[in-house]
Amino acid sequence: MRWDVFAWAAVTLLLFAAEAIAPGAFMLWLGFAAAAVFLGVLVVPGIPLLAQAGAFVVLSFVSIQVYRRWFRGREPQSDRPALNRRTAALVGQVVVLHDPIANGRGRVQIADAYWTVTGPDLPAGTAVRITGADGMTLQVETA
Repeated sequence: MRWDVFAWAAVTLLLFAAEAIAPGAFMLWLGFAAAAVFLGVLVVPGIPLLAQAGAFVVLSFVSIQVYRRWFRGREPQSDRPALNRRTAALVGQVVVLHDPIANGRGRVQIADAYWTVTGPDLPAGTAVRITGADGMTLQVETA
């Protein structure tokens, strides 16, 4: 067996294994490029090493561009984009002030949790609309 055929087969398998260990769809495309060079070296013996490396670089670039253009943009959009961003999911809700807003700060109760809010000074029991968030502090205005 020729060393270059064996080397490209090993590189291909290592890249596919790296993709399996740490999935992210990046090593997969490099693996496809290495597989193409492997097939080229297998079918056409005597390709210089520099040409093999150049083909791998070019094919890697092309395969990553194919991924970015055609596959990455077609990922399904979530029906709940704020699922792991709780404060973003609360924006727009109308809640009642649990503690008055004094000096710009107060509290509301949402479900079983108390949230710190900022906004204009208002008495307890006032309905407020959540307009934004700064970390774990909600920004409110009169509803």
